[in-house]
Amino acid sequence: MIRSIRVQLLPNNKQKTKLFQFAGAARYAYNWALDKQMDNFREGRKLQTDHELRKAFTLLRHSEENKWLLDISNNVTKQAIKDLCIAYKNFFRKQKQPGYIKYSSKKVTHYTRIGKSLTIYDMNGHPKFRSKKNGDFRFYQDNVKIQFTDTHVKLESLAGSKRKNRQRLNWVRLAEKNRIPVRAKYTNPRITFDGENWWLSVGIQISRALKPLRGLFFVCKKQQPAHTEGIGIDLGIKDLAILSDATKVGNINKTRAIRKLKKKRRRLQRQVSRKYQMNKKGDSYCKTSNLIKSEKQLLRINHRLANIRQNHVHQATTAIIKRKPSFVCLEDLNVRGMMKNRYLFIKIQEQNLYEFRRQIEYKAQWAKIPVIIADRWFPSSKTCIACGHVKKDLNLSERIYVCPACGNVIDRDFQAALNLKRYGEAERMISAS
Repeated sequence: MIRSIRVQLLPNNKQKTKLFQFAGAARYAYNWALDKQMDNFREGRKLQTDHELRKAFTLLRHSEENKWLLDISNNVTKQAIKDLCIAYKNFFRKQKQPGYIKYSSKKVTHYTRIGKSLTIYDMNGHPKFRSKKNGDFRFYQDNVKIQFTDTHVKLESLAGSKRKNRQRLNWVRLAEKNRIPVRAKYTNPRITFDGENWWLSVGIQISRALKPLRGLFFVCKKQQPAHTEGIGIDLGIKDLAILSDATKVGNINKTRAIRKLKKKRRRLQRQVSRKYQMNKKGDSYCKTSNLIKSEKQLLRINHRLANIRQNHVHQATTAIIKRKPSFVCLEDLNVRGMMKNRYLFIKIQEQNLYEFRRQIEYKAQWAKIPVIIADRWFPSSKTCIACGHVKKDLNLSERIYVCPACGNVIDRDFQAALNLKRYGEAERMISAS
């Protein structure tokens, strides 16, 4: 089993400079390899393999124009080229999937309006060039040469010198102490920059099953007995989740802290927009120091909002798994289709519905609890829990379900959770027989 850990880095100014150089080299190698593959396609040649591209890039590194690449670890650029080849494999695999749409309707409309023809680069899923303007700062570290202590991590070739006093630059301070095991087998270490901080993510191979992380839950505080009955979970917008035992996980976006941050963000966005208009010179915009400061404040607020929502989902999923149910049944939501609703797409996006399901699945795997995903077209809200009647004309505005057959009156979300629990029990019986 591989457990991934993400921890913040605290580099000094010299280390930050080197980290940006490493990220720039990885971006350069990725874009170079993508340009090569695009040329091969245009000229009708077969796409080059990972080995051929890396061999050609090694010759490029030793050329007179690209001597700056010699200061960067070879593993950084090699892995960037390998990432591109993996992206192409995913692109070809996506084309073979049923229902694949070659070009999006918006792109077709746009290209028709401007009088340009679509190319393979515009196909859905095709690898895109990495851009510095979009904040693409990430690179790979060798999983064998990376080293950890309780407080620091050693990155490969960061110092650029073998002198003892220079070797200190290789050791970057970690924001959390004893977060990553010192002696372990590491997989796929990655360094990323989110516009504000540098982060290290690494996978650790573990032979035994892990227990769920400890967490708090503001609704259900009592410790439940081990291996209780199964749980059906209905995800929604009014509340994040409604459980089959009538427990509700509240919507964090309705709290005062979130509303206050969103109000501050709206004002700051207007402020940034006005500054852009004030500094407009012809067709271009001039970025002043105050504008850069305002954008950093806006980025910090966005990170704060994302962290609060992520923490809320972690607390909720951890509390559910700590109850040790016999199974967990979720519905297979079409989140991408739900996002097409122009009235509710913002609220759906803020709920992190898919993230809730992802965390439930991997935490349940740690605790050896089966997770059952109900069919996407299973009428969990429309089916009466008392008599089984399906009310096909149930509108989204009807929050209370009134059964026309037996007269049963129940909250529609709670009924959906009960039906999901019943669905999970039936699936368990089928699998057992």
